[in-house]
Amino acid sequence: MYYPGSVYVDMSDVVPPEVRPKPAVPAKPPNVGAPSPSSPFPPQGPGIGGGGVSAQPPSCIPVPIGSHGPSHVVSHNAAHTGSHAAAAHTGGLSSSLNAGSGSTLLGYIGIDTIIEQMRKKTMKTGFDFNIMVVGHSGLGKSTLVNTLFKSQVSRRNAGWTRDDKIPKTVEIKAVSHVIEEGGVKMKLTVVDTPGFGDQINNDNCWEPISKYINEQYEKFLKEEVNITRKKRIPDTRVHCCLYFISPTGHSLRQLDVEFMKRLSHSVNIIPVIAKSDTMTIEERQEFKQRVRKELEMSGIEFYPQKEFDEDMEDKSDNDKIREAMPFAVVGSDKEYQVNGKRVLGRKTAWGVVEVENTNHCEFAQLRDFLIRSHLQDLKEVTHNIHYETYRAKRLNENGGLHPISANDTQESNL
Repeated sequence: MYYPGSVYVDMSDVVPPEVRPKPAVPAKPPNVGAPSPSSPFPPQGPGIGGGGVSAQPPSCIPVPIGSHGPSHVVSHNAAHTGSHAAAAHTGGLSSSLNAGSGSTLLGYIGIDTIIEQMRKKTMKTGFDFNIMVVGHSGLGKSTLVNTLFKSQVSRRNAGWTRDDKIPKTVEIKAVSHVIEEGGVKMKLTVVDTPGFGDQINNDNCWEPISKYINEQYEKFLKEEVNITRKKRIPDTRVHCCLYFISPTGHSLRQLDVEFMKRLSHSVNIIPVIAKSDTMTIEERQEFKQRVRKELEMSGIEFYPQKEFDEDMEDKSDNDKIREAMPFAVVGSDKEYQVNGKRVLGRKTAWGVVEVENTNHCEFAQLRDFLIRSHLQDLKEVTHNIHYETYRAKRLNENGGLHPISANDTQESNL
């Protein structure tokens, strides 16, 4: 017999009591009334009927019992309705299953808002990204960085003219800009290394670069070990190093091999072939294969490293990237009219080399890889791998952190 206001359950879908315990029927929400005389079905249970889910006959009404199928159906429907307002309108009761413990949640909690909370917080604080460019003068390092971020974020010259004497050591300069897109702010720092490898004697010319990278790690470590440290430590660590390879078409120079071998364990190195439009497609493909083989024979690990792949999906995506590296790129901050469109490119006597055209160069793949898919991972690998390696080495050298005395603890509490 059916009584108005009660929850009707078709016994054909419920297992007898000897198989599983009798479910606890939740209290009727105050906004659910008696069935309409013209309605063939009784009022719907919690979370169904007012949240955008079509009404179901009594035999299809899910019953949140244990870890069986009906409870799973309710969880699936609740996930698709997804609206907080809909949950409140129907009384705020939706049933979902905790896969870890098998317990049933009766009612909306709000766990799914954690992602939105994180998004709001990071939108307020913004992001930091520090990129270093290394290579011979005249390979288009500054131009490529300007093209990557579509703004004048790097200097056009290295601070001296052709008539000036090249300094004996590498003069490293960092320029910071705040770039905003879609409400997201990013503080971009471009670290330029003018004159690298331009001298006649290039012995140990990588040492100033290695010193600069380690100095940023040391600066972060000193802030981290302070008793009263800043709430947000300024991050000046180099997250990515773009190493520019000359488009010789033959092989890597010994300086290239030595630099990447010495710095591959302290920074994320991404090798790129600069001004690849100086080679034909066949020459470019052969040169890329030769460079990859030489890097493998020399034991040089460039980003993304195989040992840092977290799962099979990462491995599959990163394998495709590793097979395409080093990216043969062309940079330009000048626009030209091509087929009625304004495109970035380099004008030659036989046409315009379009920077973002995948048939002309691999700049688009580099940009997608560097910014759109792996920027956050570059920062995480820098912090969790390279910085942690430096930190462990420094603390071992100093015998670890000195213990804090009781007096220091009392003073810090005051």
